[in-house]
Amino acid sequence: MLKNNLKYFLLLALFVMISCAKRGTITGGLKDTLAPTLKMSFPKNYSTNFKGDEIKLVFDENIKLKNLNKQLIISPPMKQEPIISPTTASKFLNIKIKDTLQPNTTYSFNFGQSIADNNEGNPYNQFKYVFSTGDYIDSLAIGGKIKDAYEKEADAFVSVMLYEVNEKYNDSVVYNDSPRYITNTLDSLKTFKLENLKAGKYLLVAMKDNNSNNKFNPKEDKIGFRKKFINIPNDTVYELELFKETLDFKSYKPSQASGNRLLLGYNGKQNLKENQPKIVVKNNTQNLESIITQMPKKDSLQIWFKPLKADSLAVSVSRESYIQDYIVKIKDQKKDTLNITALQNGNINFRERFTLETATPLVKFDDSKIKLIVNDSTEVPFKREYDVFNQKIYLDFDKEPNQKYNFSLLPGALTDFYEKSNDTLSYKLSTKNEDEFGNLRIQLQNVKYFPVIVELTDAKGDVLASEYTDFKTIVDFNLLNPAVYSLRITYDENKNKQYDPGSFLEKRYSEEVVYFSKEIDVRANWDVDQVFDVSIPYTPEPKENKKKEKPQKKQGF
Repeated sequence: MLKNNLKYFLLLALFVMISCAKRGTITGGLKDTLAPTLKMSFPKNYSTNFKGDEIKLVFDENIKLKNLNKQLIISPPMKQEPIISPTTASKFLNIKIKDTLQPNTTYSFNFGQSIADNNEGNPYNQFKYVFSTGDYIDSLAIGGKIKDAYEKEADAFVSVMLYEVNEKYNDSVVYNDSPRYITNTLDSLKTFKLENLKAGKYLLVAMKDNNSNNKFNPKEDKIGFRKKFINIPNDTVYELELFKETLDFKSYKPSQASGNRLLLGYNGKQNLKENQPKIVVKNNTQNLESIITQMPKKDSLQIWFKPLKADSLAVSVSRESYIQDYIVKIKDQKKDTLNITALQNGNINFRERFTLETATPLVKFDDSKIKLIVNDSTEVPFKREYDVFNQKIYLDFDKEPNQKYNFSLLPGALTDFYEKSNDTLSYKLSTKNEDEFGNLRIQLQNVKYFPVIVELTDAKGDVLASEYTDFKTIVDFNLLNPAVYSLRITYDENKNKQYDPGSFLEKRYSEEVVYFSKEIDVRANWDVDQVFDVSIPYTPEPKENKKKEKPQKKQGF
């Protein structure tokens, strides 16, 4: 009996010990959502007559730095970046100034969202440390917003700058000098505010500064500007439109791509198809026959020449006032040959032209050897157009719904620059029923002037359909693929049927582009009739508030 009781007692004790040893979760208080705050600083924030080279900031809790190189904005900019330490968690932050400070100048260190508490990462939003090397803190400010002249949304991290207009000012300051004042939109804002400014006359500039050097590089950067200088103080809310300049044409030394082709790299895309540079190829004093085409998807021209034995060729490039001469060594390499590729395969949309792309440029066509047959019985007329610059053949014909077409090209239909002709080619195409497509009618209102380019784009900004109108306010896009489209118009001021960006040195703004405020959902077998009041500027909607317009069932326009 005693033995049994002892056994039960030992089992009970063991169970209690195991229960006590079980792991549990320690529950604390509420999650910390408070940002750190500045407790004190040496010298004090907003001090005047600053003479030192070191600043110490003390916070009420341990902080860490995040993306300091992107978030920290120092205005005016310093030629030598200060050393900020430590980079590990601490209640202290030291700023060691390496630059020579300007006299009687107010400096601002805007840390953006780079300072956050160490535990939860709550940012100390837009914390600024300000001091003056003079007797007072400059307190004037201006503000505004930025947008992209062509794209629907503006870039993040756009610098907004003020250049002082004085006896030393000239237009080259944006290329060579740092601005007097600077701020940045950072990653979440499309507005800006320049603070702690001194009264005066300034050039106002916005820049997508990809090199982060506070200088304008037209090859890499976008720019926006005010044509007229601004005077501070004022209460104007400024709008700056960013655009990528079209560079002046400049060529680079050609390289040999094959036994019958050179590649000529270039800067500048000023409608080279219509205004090509003049390129002359010589073997000693003999001019060689050549054809110039565009290298697909690259800023390079292809110089096609007849194969020959030569150690080198002379290439002369000229366009307007630009002239450049090169000598290119020639090696024995494999030659390009005729090859033809169809850009459509199987289905063809009603709005498309059947397109063939050639590996070598064509010079002769025999349309009698090109046949288009529908449903294996009836010959259909077509129109042929050849774009030699892009090496594309367009074959256009009236398409009927739910039909099967066959293009056949007999030998000799196409002959290239090297007198090579095609073998027999056959391409089968088919069309869908009309009810698999949708129609969209755009009713333009309050157009300031004509002509305008009306375009439908996808989410990436690629143009899916385009119409040009000199006077019509109703524009029809029939037989569209079902999709969600963005809509925009471009005021074609110079009537060249394309968008033209601005120029800083010419003090010319970009041609105006206006986006419709909502996306347009075009569905199969539906007609959408959309009014587009182009006097209403586009303002992005929060994603959660976007609603699709309900289309109307197909009636026909």
